[in-house]
Amino acid sequence: MVSKDTKTQGQQDEAKSAGQEEILDAEEVVNKVAAPDLEQELAQARVELAELRDLLLRTVAEQENFKKRIERERSNALKYAGEPIFKDILPVVDNLERALNLGVIEGADAAANLKGLHEGVELTLKSLVATLEKFEVIPVKSVGTPFDPTCQEALTMEVSQTVPASHVSSEFERGYTYKDRLLRAAKVIVSSGKGGE
Repeated sequence: MVSKDTKTQGQQDEAKSAGQEEILDAEEVVNKVAAPDLEQELAQARVELAELRDLLLRTVAEQENFKKRIERERSNALKYAGEPIFKDILPVVDNLERALNLGVIEGADAAANLKGLHEGVELTLKSLVATLEKFEVIPVKSVGTPFDPTCQEALTMEVSQTVPASHVSSEFERGYTYKDRLLRAAKVIVSSGKGGE
């Protein structure tokens, strides 16, 4: 005779294995249901990846094109930076040519020719100085000022009865500044004071 405990144990084992089969069947159902969803998600992820890769490649290409365009524009800007200055200087050349043509008037005496040439050159100089000032090229005032080695270059010293010692008595070549920078130092003659000193 089978004891009651043994029967219960057998029933419990059968129930356990039936329960495991039910669990295994449930996992299979979940796998079967989840598999198409995972495959669909993977396909969507691959499509998204391809789109993002394409977008990245386009962005990199646009960036490279932008860099090349900026470099080309910068190169042209540097190459033709002086164009506005030269356009404004061309009228000065025209005025000099006119002055030279007016300097030789047939039938006029030498004094009249010389006077016309002088007036033409004066007007041209005024025009050129105005053009330079337009571009912030300003002459440095030197004559009568104390000698300043930062913006003046002394060529020699000479005795002067009117200009104090260590002051500029005359200018051989005018100095200029461009904006806040020295463009060219003035070449000057410095007074050594009165001859007796």
